[in-house]
Amino acid sequence: MSDTHAQSVPFVRESFIPEAPPPETDTGVVAWLRKNLFSTWAYALLTIAALYVIYVILAGVLPWLLNGVWNADSIQQCREILAGERGGCFAVLTERWNQLLFGFSYPTEAYWRPTLAFALLFVAAAPVLFTSVPRILLVATLLYPFAAYWLLWGGTILAPLVGLLGVIGGYLVYRRLIDRSFAYGLLGGIVAAAAIMWLGGFVVADQPRFLSLLPVQSRDMGGFMLNMLLGVICVSLSLPIGILLALGRQSSLPIIKWICVVFIEFVRGVPLITLLFVANVVLAYFLPPGTTFDLILRVIIMITMFASAYIAEVIRGGLAALPRGQYEAADSLGLDYAQAMRLVILPQALKISIPGIVNVAVGLFKDTTLVSIISMFDLVGMIRGPILASTDWGGVYWELFGFAALLFFVVCYGISQYSQWLERRLATDHR
Repeated sequence: MSDTHAQSVPFVRESFIPEAPPPETDTGVVAWLRKNLFSTWAYALLTIAALYVIYVILAGVLPWLLNGVWNADSIQQCREILAGERGGCFAVLTERWNQLLFGFSYPTEAYWRPTLAFALLFVAAAPVLFTSVPRILLVATLLYPFAAYWLLWGGTILAPLVGLLGVIGGYLVYRRLIDRSFAYGLLGGIVAAAAIMWLGGFVVADQPRFLSLLPVQSRDMGGFMLNMLLGVICVSLSLPIGILLALGRQSSLPIIKWICVVFIEFVRGVPLITLLFVANVVLAYFLPPGTTFDLILRVIIMITMFASAYIAEVIRGGLAALPRGQYEAADSLGLDYAQAMRLVILPQALKISIPGIVNVAVGLFKDTTLVSIISMFDLVGMIRGPILASTDWGGVYWELFGFAALLFFVVCYGISQYSQWLERRLATDHR
């Protein structure tokens, strides 16, 4: 009886058993490989096939890169150095880097100016892109467009100063009239800015050499600098214009609504290359005889119009995605139209529209290469024109277009990564 009772009493351990390490197949590299690459027989086959494709690509590309020639005066000399071996003729990049970046007509002694303008771009964009940057740097953001204009085009410093005074005057008039209505404030600000700039033009004409840099004509700009110039300006201008078009398309005023609808639908229905040909050829027929209209300015206007129409539709999608209760909440707070849009509606709509806006921005930056069709020597235009047409480097294709692809990839990938970071930072839903 006692033996049966002793066997029925459970045993309780008074000390912990030392923890055993997990199996080697469930941790470390082996576990990652099993989970991600060889979890099933189908995944294992796909992994093996992908590794084979990567091997084939690297086997062909690595010798071409590692045996590349970086010092030569022509493609014939590259071939002599390679002596039949596989290798790239990268000497064209070291020989023509300045033309690829700045064009063949930009003054050599002024290369520091676009380089400085590019460096200052990061300083000016930082307070707009990152909230952790001190707000005092917004002053640099305001001054940057005028400083960059002076650095790139040169001439007297009075020209960008007059433009800055026009913007400040227009903003003050806008703030004065915004209490009456948003339309009054916007129209009054534009008129005031235009009047100040027009009157300031007489001052600039009288003092052409005051703190002047070497003037550079727009036709002398080229290379990747031209792509960056068009991309930054057109993206920066198309976003606010696209917001206004999206709001105008949803306006209750029939005239404003139909003007925005016709503009958006017409521009979205016309290829960009057609608009560029209009900027290059047709637009001159609508100007008075003897009037000169800078080609870069014409191209900026057309590309900005094109991008604004697409961004307007992206933002309209963001506005339509908001629940009706958000509009009613803004009305219940007693906010007028401008306040409701600025404080309640647009912040949420822009957050929803971030992927679409970035998609348009990336596509727009790549589309700047289309200006080579109208004889503007951007990066692609320089490659297809003066470099490949020369007897020294005719036939060097992969090296040049690979370099162009690398530059565009770095910029577009950076934009994409920033947009993903911004989406994660603004994420308020829990998934």
